[in-house]
Amino acid sequence: MERDRALTRRGFIAAPALLGLSRKTDRPINGSFVNDAFPTGHRLRDRATFTKPSRQVRLPIVIVGGGIAGLSAAWRLDKRGIHDFVLLEMEPHPGGNSRWGENKISKFPWAAHYVPVPAKGESLARELFEELGVFRDGKWDERVLCFDPQERLFIHGRWQEGIEPDTSDREEYRRFNDKIKEFRASGEFTIPTERGAKPSGLDRMSMADWMAEQRFTSPALRWYINYACRDDYGALAKDTSAWAGIHYFAAREPEEKGPLTWPEGNGWITQRLIQKLGRYIQTGAVVYRITRDATKLRIFTERTEFIADHVIFAAPTFLASYLIEGTPAATGFQYSPWLTANLTLDRIPEQKGAEPAWDNVIYDSPALGYVNATHMSLATHTERTVWTFYWSLAEYPPADARRLLLDKDWNYWKEAILNDLSRAHPDIRQCVSHIDIMRLGHAMVRPAPGFMFSRERQYWLKPQGNLHFANSDLSGFSIFEEAQYRGVEAAERIRRST
Repeated sequence: MERDRALTRRGFIAAPALLGLSRKTDRPINGSFVNDAFPTGHRLRDRATFTKPSRQVRLPIVIVGGGIAGLSAAWRLDKRGIHDFVLLEMEPHPGGNSRWGENKISKFPWAAHYVPVPAKGESLARELFEELGVFRDGKWDERVLCFDPQERLFIHGRWQEGIEPDTSDREEYRRFNDKIKEFRASGEFTIPTERGAKPSGLDRMSMADWMAEQRFTSPALRWYINYACRDDYGALAKDTSAWAGIHYFAAREPEEKGPLTWPEGNGWITQRLIQKLGRYIQTGAVVYRITRDATKLRIFTERTEFIADHVIFAAPTFLASYLIEGTPAATGFQYSPWLTANLTLDRIPEQKGAEPAWDNVIYDSPALGYVNATHMSLATHTERTVWTFYWSLAEYPPADARRLLLDKDWNYWKEAILNDLSRAHPDIRQCVSHIDIMRLGHAMVRPAPGFMFSRERQYWLKPQGNLHFANSDLSGFSIFEEAQYRGVEAAERIRRST
């Protein structure tokens, strides 16, 4: 299984699932790379010359970054009656990992595609969803709770319901779940993390080492744990803090309902926040420099220089040293590269076993499977659909994976995706007409062993005077509730200081 196999660069490129040679008999498939942000990112990294702004604007607050953290900061400020601020987003569309797309068939996600049903103690998420009209009087709108069947796994040549492999190792699963219940009862594994987390020796070992220490040897269970780490953290279990790996399971109560999802995934949330906050948002606004001027902060874009009393830096923390004068490098922060793709299907491919589900996973695949955008449709029959395919490239060191993402052309990745899917859908090439691919070089922070309770992470949790950091990477992993919490916390900190 891939969790134990150290792949060399040559071995990775030569793996059968990645061979980039199409057959002459295949139907034509169109598509391209989309949403590429790396050219601008590399200009910032290389400290390239940018056009000097032609005008100057004074504002009390500037938010840098329009992902969920930045949008949540704006949401909180607006709700608290603070309206004199701007949110600057370098991309054409806000949302970050919660962006979405749309074609003639359906809307679809580009990354984050669900939010687990927030527990009763997760007041911020519930507050937002109540405001957005999907949570009222303690009840969730049934239309946003994932329709059944939710998940399935392709294993032993057919699909089974659920993504936990059917196995005879039930005793190990029971023992693992008992351990998780103990951790959950401790109150230290919370969402947001800051409400319960305490320094723990679990952070100094990997999830794989903890599994070995606890004598969990079931191949099926170890695959499942490894899949969970790849799915939420973009890292193998051997590269994930045991504390973070346990948090994945212990931070939420078992919940039959949910998750919350939409055809466009978390893009639905982004759209509603844009509708509420659009007057504050400037897109295509690349912040290339932030400097101090006495008690003020000067924020430079190619159109405008902003002079602000406070800055909420909601962009990824590793960018701080490239943009903010006198700021040290964010050592200890590792980021996982991801590839996502949206496939337009003119018909549903053949399949054996359990019926199509919303989330579809292939056992022992290097990729993470796909979600079906039309699964939440109320139509009685859907022939054409869109699948969103996810690949975290976790088997590779992040720097090597980033190089691979950029070195290989669209046709290579198209073939890699189709070859992977053909394990479960042999006729996939006769069903797909279009594939768009998005490359994310720094998609999410990795909770590597030793990071969760490190001095490096603790350093960035504190504001630097009137400069407030707010990205979800400050929590050690990228999930909706953590991004929301970081943005709201930064906004509240400013409100309390004025």
